[in-house]
Amino acid sequence: MRAVLEIGGTHVTAALVDPPRGRVSRRIRRPLDGRGDAERVLGAIVRCAGELKAPAGQVWAVAVPGPFDHENGIARFRGVGKFDDLYGIDVRSVLIDGVWPRPADVVFVNDAHAFALGEWSRGAAVGHRRCVGVTLGTGVGSAFLADGAVRREGPGVPPGGRVDLLRWAGAPLEHFVSRRAILARYGARDGLRGGSRDGSRDGDRGVDVRDIAARARNGERWAAQVLDEALAALGTVLAPCVRDFGASAVVVGGAVALSWDLVGPALSTGFGDTPVRPRRGTLGVDAALIGAAEYAGAAGR
Repeated sequence: MRAVLEIGGTHVTAALVDPPRGRVSRRIRRPLDGRGDAERVLGAIVRCAGELKAPAGQVWAVAVPGPFDHENGIARFRGVGKFDDLYGIDVRSVLIDGVWPRPADVVFVNDAHAFALGEWSRGAAVGHRRCVGVTLGTGVGSAFLADGAVRREGPGVPPGGRVDLLRWAGAPLEHFVSRRAILARYGARDGLRGGSRDGSRDGDRGVDVRDIAARARNGERWAAQVLDEALAALGTVLAPCVRDFGASAVVVGGAVALSWDLVGPALSTGFGDTPVRPRRGTLGVDAALIGAAEYAGAAGR
């Protein structure tokens, strides 16, 4: 069994994963305020890991979003709307010293890479030698896999393997596709909704992307247009990468992908005549957990 943590902006999950079977045998999921101070955030993560009561001497695998120094376990979050107070902290040492029973070591993997590895090994991309994984949540995460190995350069691979660094309409893609961008766009119609500058709220206080999706399903044209424009832009930017990389599968996950009835068609519109169609991941919340366990095993840890 492999002890695994998945850290997100709103939750942390600790789990025991059986990598050969791709099964999550036990999980503890707790809320996490990514905008809290370092003591509260790290305290919540350590408590969640401790509740798992993993066997002593485990090498833990941790899926965590960027910007993060995954090799050394040091937080580099800045200006992304979450975990800013963790900047420069050695998270690896915090976990080794704080979790009980004490881990033998901790290895870190980008959460989008973990998602893609999970879907490649046990989910929607099984049997595909080259695949692209995309996560849609607070921002856009991506992974380009060739035979299960993450590629950060080469034909079709954007700088560092990061789709979010690509540009659309003269600006970084995340200015159009991230949660913050979608909320800001939705709240800016005719200047009537009072959208906040950071996109965290609109005139209907507390609205989130899932609420916009619900309104689109209920026939609100503006909600549908905002989602269609954002996701079609992502598809248009991603399509040439998929073609040049030679991927035979594109798997999408993350909180926004839960509204696949809206996400899938809009992404496909952006893909145009690209022969590969985006598909929703099949492992749900287990994908990153299984992928992180796979990563640690492949690294021989």
